[in-house]
Amino acid sequence: MPTLPISAVAARDERRFLTGPTSRRRELRFLWTVLREFLRGFRVLHFVGPCVTVFGSARVAEDSPFYKLARQLGAGLSRQGFTVLTGGGPGLMEAANRGAREAGGPSIGCNIVLPEEQRHNAYLDKWLTCRYFFVRKVLLVKYSYAFVIMPGGLGTLDELFEALTLIQTKSILDFPIVVVGRAYWQPLRALLTQLEQQGMVAAADLQLLTYTDSVEEALAHIEQHAVVKYQLAAIKQRPRRWWWLGE
Repeated sequence: MPTLPISAVAARDERRFLTGPTSRRRELRFLWTVLREFLRGFRVLHFVGPCVTVFGSARVAEDSPFYKLARQLGAGLSRQGFTVLTGGGPGLMEAANRGAREAGGPSIGCNIVLPEEQRHNAYLDKWLTCRYFFVRKVLLVKYSYAFVIMPGGLGTLDELFEALTLIQTKSILDFPIVVVGRAYWQPLRALLTQLEQQGMVAAADLQLLTYTDSVEEALAHIEQHAVVKYQLAAIKQRPRRWWWLGE
């Protein structure tokens, strides 16, 4: 019997999940699969922090100005002492990882199983591939002291609003969110302003986003609102490694 690709297996399992209650054994197996994925992610990323997560499109070519910006940001974040964490794919994720690697800093990726654009890029020191988006998003947020939003599509918007909602609801601390590309994000900014004018969001919520076209301004904002604010330079203690866990 031919073996189905992982994406086909995931689609089949999701259809089963959406049909409603299944056997308790099947639902327990699903929970165990999710738990294993979280455990694997925690073990891979346990010693990588502190991180800054860079979100952005997988569809941006190397000759794009946005690719250059993401590469410079990756390098700058590394020089600030951060581990650069991305979705691990091509495009702007690759650019940020590449900049970190070239600056001599750690470069990490959390990839995802997709029919397209799921390959990990060549500039990663360490990576893992997730099966579930919600697991991946938890991992990308859990280890980060700041978020950089490069130009992107639906996935990047999802990640932007995930981080923004978590901060707005005080589910995580008010880590800086830097949105790079003023002209690109202007329609979204106008929409958010309209929502604020109609009372759908608070004006203070929109202040959580910092828009810029400047690498230097982005790095200075992260320095002030992450490194200084949370005294990262004073953090000396690292998690203890346990040999019996293979660390």
